[in-house]
Amino acid sequence: MKLTKLKQLWSIFTVFLKISPATFGGGYAMIPIIEREVVHKKQWLAADEMCDVLSISGSAPGGIGVNAAAFVGYRLAGVGGAAVAVLGITFPTFVIAFLLSLVFSMFQHHPKVAAALDGIHAAVVALILIAAYRMAKTAVFDKTTFATMICTLVLLLSVPVHPLSVILFGLVVGIVFIYVKEKLGMAVRLDKNDGEVATVSGYVYPDYFIADGI
Repeated sequence: MKLTKLKQLWSIFTVFLKISPATFGGGYAMIPIIEREVVHKKQWLAADEMCDVLSISGSAPGGIGVNAAAFVGYRLAGVGGAAVAVLGITFPTFVIAFLLSLVFSMFQHHPKVAAALDGIHAAVVALILIAAYRMAKTAVFDKTTFATMICTLVLLLSVPVHPLSVILFGLVVGIVFIYVKEKLGMAVRLDKNDGEVATVSGYVYPDYFIADGI
């Protein structure tokens, strides 16, 4: 039993150890690779569970990549899993950043180095867009979530609002819309694949709406 636990922890560590140095840009740029490894290759989590993890990770303090690693590790193996996942995803970054800091000052003005960094910047933008698209396919599934997404996007682009305020906005919107739908006897979908109709008598409040549409 103990050997099995150690193998599980080692597997979690190696997966996130592999993700970290292969992901330029960190944060949201890590999401597509984390999803591919955790959901598609290892099948540790379902796609909707991964969406929930990313939603909570994005609304919590700190980098979303590290937060996601901690949540996935904890989901799989408790505190030990969270610890090795965070260690795996941060250790290569620390080593690489430390080594680069020693030599970057000598080459930062070199034309080829500047051109390479411009290419990396563009690639990071593409990775973030892919992550946003994949999250939207799961998180945005009806008029309510779509309207929340649009309002949030407009709010972020037009007003210098603190991200915490936006998260609270998503929370309140979710509660209000579900309450109104219940009172009107309308169908309440809990996720994209949910075809059941939730009523006032049988409704259970879904964690989905807490920042997941943001």
